[in-house]
Amino acid sequence: MASEKGLLTRSVGWLLLLHILVLVFNYVSSSGYPGDFTCSSSTDMEGEKLGLENPLEEAKHLPVCECGFKMLDSSFLSKKKMLEIQKGANDFNRPIIRSNRKLVATTDGGLHNPSCLVFNSAWKVQQIENEPNKKINYPSPVGIQRPKSDEDIAFQSILELGQLLKENLITSVELTGIFLKRLKRYGPVLESVNVITEELAYEQAKEADQLLAEGKYLGPLHGIPYGLKDIIAVPNYTTTWGSTSFKDQVLDIEAWVYKRLKSAGAVLVAKLVTGSLAYADIWFGGRTRNPWNIEEYSTGSSAGSASCTSAGLVPFAIGSETAGSITFPASRCGVTALRPTFGAVGRTGIMSIAESLDKLGPFCRNSVDCAIVLDAIRAKDPDDVSSRDIPFTDPFSVDITKLTVGYLEDADMEVVHVLQSKGANMVPFNLSYTVDSVQGILNFTMDVEMLAHFDKWQRSNLDDEFEDQDKWPIRLRRARAISAVDYFQAQRARGMLIQQVRESFKVDAFIGNATDWEKVCLGNLVGIPVVVVPTGFKKISDAPSNDTRRRRTVTTGIYAPPDHDHVALALAMAYQSVTDHHKQRPPINDLGPNDSIPDSPKSL
Repeated sequence: MASEKGLLTRSVGWLLLLHILVLVFNYVSSSGYPGDFTCSSSTDMEGEKLGLENPLEEAKHLPVCECGFKMLDSSFLSKKKMLEIQKGANDFNRPIIRSNRKLVATTDGGLHNPSCLVFNSAWKVQQIENEPNKKINYPSPVGIQRPKSDEDIAFQSILELGQLLKENLITSVELTGIFLKRLKRYGPVLESVNVITEELAYEQAKEADQLLAEGKYLGPLHGIPYGLKDIIAVPNYTTTWGSTSFKDQVLDIEAWVYKRLKSAGAVLVAKLVTGSLAYADIWFGGRTRNPWNIEEYSTGSSAGSASCTSAGLVPFAIGSETAGSITFPASRCGVTALRPTFGAVGRTGIMSIAESLDKLGPFCRNSVDCAIVLDAIRAKDPDDVSSRDIPFTDPFSVDITKLTVGYLEDADMEVVHVLQSKGANMVPFNLSYTVDSVQGILNFTMDVEMLAHFDKWQRSNLDDEFEDQDKWPIRLRRARAISAVDYFQAQRARGMLIQQVRESFKVDAFIGNATDWEKVCLGNLVGIPVVVVPTGFKKISDAPSNDTRRRRTVTTGIYAPPDHDHVALALAMAYQSVTDHHKQRPPINDLGPNDSIPDSPKSL
């Protein structure tokens, strides 16, 4: 068994090597290689010295070998060993890789045949998955009345909207109509909506109203409209992944997260824009905008989820993160959002970038809403081997006066002072670790796993039509040159990082910048949760007028150890209970004097 595993590892590594050697050979033979990887020629005599039966035939590719091995930092090998590897890769590896491609790489997106290598973000050796989580006691708004305007309704929280529904002050059909109208009105301006699921929405809303009429209440999401990032499959509607290559794709799959929300009584009103193949904010239909500054882009691939929630087009939305796609757009658009513990939410029916990094999480009005949504969508997904029943203590029952909360040098000090005034023990903190390649580990992990899911796409040269050639095309071509050994070494370094972070995490939670790239990479590699919390606004640079209402949003992150999402949420709730930054509305209707929306709004 051990020898077979070793053989397989060498085979995969040699296969990747062979592919890059061929690419280099084609380039060198046509134009020469101008860069650092200088190739030396091998003569017949050198071939004879190596003891080759046909030195001319086998040595003519030697310059290619040397270039390729230098690119893989393996020039320590002798020329004889380089030739041996090249011949072995050609005779042995290529048939295996072609066979594997036929088995698992005939379709793109990672929807099928997940890796059997599982990343578990839990820090405890023994899981407590068998212990049932206690029911969460959500607060009930007191004295709720229906607002006079649809605009005011659109910016109410989930709990407020739910109370209106329960008291028959509004129906789910009425509520759905309000948000559909806003999606049609502002979606084209923000370039944030891909598909409006109007027929399905009214069908689900009518069912929600009927159940309420029968006295059947499914919980706080009953009858509440929402949106899904367009990497999440819903039958009968396109799931485009934001890409020209897949813009007509309809998947006959019900994503696990969609099933969970449907069972909670929520109403799907739209598939929201994702950056192409879940990268940044550019998609086949344009580039998603920030409601707080209409000429600024939203950043991050959960662009539509953040933009639509911020603008009041949906009460909440589901996004995803592999490396910053929740934290960046939430921060840019001034939305409260949760990147949960890795494995908390099942990913069946979701386009996969990296199985050991991908997470789904909510964009909401406030942290209370984030807790409600997480409670609805968390659960063990039987078809996602990385998902699990994470412990989720009632965040409303957390006594923050018993918590020790660290704050980093880049923490928002208003948050620190507010939490201190609420009784939390606030202490200066630094997360210590010696691994100096955190960002590189994430890049290796994400790019190799992504390429495995879009191998056919690249081999079919569909990357030539990708919307932003500086993004996935370059990264995934580079990933072809990462050997199996180096990918695995990156995972070993990742294991070291996880251990060091675990040992250094001596507080119950800590406050720090939510978009610092090092922390984004570390948080995703380790699988720790973070709540993005709006903390204020600043003036924009190069403002069109002094009276403009456009603003730059300011946020911070509240981080907790894996499986302690409730702690981060409890602290966010404590902060938001005495501040109102999260209640402010972006100026999508009135930008202020001497300022106007660049493009006139259109209807879908």
